[in-house]
Amino acid sequence: MTIAWCMLFVASIGLVGVWYVPLIQQNERMRRVIHDQEAQIQQAVAEERQVRASADALRNDPRTVERLARERLGYARPGETVIRFEGQTTNAPSAAAE
Repeated sequence: MTIAWCMLFVASIGLVGVWYVPLIQQNERMRRVIHDQEAQIQQAVAEERQVRASADALRNDPRTVERLARERLGYARPGETVIRFEGQTTNAPSAAAE
């Protein structure tokens, strides 16, 4: 009789396990999705903070505007000499010359 009760107990535990395993797996998948989305949110917040800081610097810091004008547009103050360094050119024959 006790063996029957033990077998019934083990079978009921197995049945409960089989019933809850898919729910546990789904829960783990959802936790991973939430974790990934929270990481994406943190990355977007950091990027947004950087863009706001750049925009604020462009609006309020004349040195930033001057630096960008010099770098991107090649502007210089009157009397300054601008020296540009170009990439190294090679003397290798081109395919069209052969």
